Order: sequence, then C-alpha cells, then structure tokens
Amino acid sequence: EPLHEIQKQVNDLWQNLLYPVTRGNETDGMIYATCEMKPSSKIDADKPQVTGQVLFRQYYSYGRLEAIFYLDGFPLDNNQSSRAIHIHELGDLSNGCDSTGGHYNPFRVNHPRHPGDFGNFLPKEGKIRKYKTNLFATIFGPYSIMGRSVVIHEQEDDMGKGNNKASLENGNAGKRLACCVIGICNKNLWEEKLPEVTDKKKR
Repeated sequence: EPLHEIQKQVNDLWQNLLYPVTRGNETDGMIYATCEMKPSSKIDADKPQVTGQVLFRQYYSYGRLEAIFYLDGFPLDNNQSSRAIHIHELGDLSNGCDSTGGHYNPFRVNHPRHPGDFGNFLPKEGKIRKYKTNLFATIFGPYSIMGRSVVIHEQEDDMGKGNNKASLENGNAGKRLACCVIGICNKNLWEEKLPEVTDKKKR
C-alpha cells in the first residue's frame, strides 16, 4: 500500500510537470491532439495514397484515451483486407514512415499488447471512419504518446498469432503506407469530425 501511494504521487508529479492543465479552462480539463496523415515518401506511386487525421481526446488526468480515425485514399473496392494502425516510437519522418522506429513499447511486452496497438480497420468506399474509446495509450505523464507517430500499414495485423518473431513485434502488418506526428490541438477538429463517425456507427 505505501509503495502504491508513492507511485501514484510520482505519476501525479510527472503529469503536472509535463502537461499542466488549469481547472476551468475552455476545454474543462479535456486535452485534444491531432495527427495529420500523409502518404509515406518511400512507397510506390501505385500504392494507396492515404490522407486524413487521427484525432485523440483524453480527460486530464485519469480519463481513458478516445480516438477518431478519419482517413481517405484507400482503394474503392470493398474486397480489400483490413489495415493495421499502430503508434510508433519516433516522430521522425525524415525518411518517410521508415524512420518512425518500431512500435511504441514502453513496457517491453509482445505485440499486440503495446499501448498503441489499435488493431485492424476495414476501409469502406475508400475510407476509414472509426471512433474508438477506452484505449490504453495516454496523452499524459511519462508514457505519453505526444510527439510520437501513427503509422498505417499495407496489410492486416495478425494480432501476434503468426508463429514467428515479427508477429510478436509488429503483427506482420507489412509496408508503411502513411504516417503522421501527434501534436496538441484545440477541440474544433474533434467536434467537427465526431458526428460523422458516430452517425456511421449507428447506420
């Protein structure tokens, strides 16, 4: 119990130092982040040219992360496979998406238990419109995803069941189609996109 209390105090200190949020600000303690998706400069011209945004929202400081995946540029046919989306370690796009490093894995565990292993997304009519809640990644504290990257892969994530080393590292998800760096934003983008992804969910 005393050790648990000390860990909590240390984490609170980290969170207050890294991302202080004043009470009663215009977002009522909600922090927003965006990732502006661009095709990798390293993919062939005939591959999908994916654009759009991945948006994040989290209540300071113990809320669970929510995300909107609002992406365009996939093939229009509906017979394609799902696409894997993950958070990668580095926000470095100097060599296209190839310089973003491996999966963000602060706890040194096997895939698919990294905090940014978001799973598979099936495009419909060339688009991904998805709203996810209760995610394990976090905007705050020492394990923050801020400044890291989101990567969209060419193939489906095998969720660690591929019986090989790569499966436990990255799910054999294949080439990196597009990526972006996560940064703080205001709430406008979230409020603009949320009705569209939640309406599609109901239909």
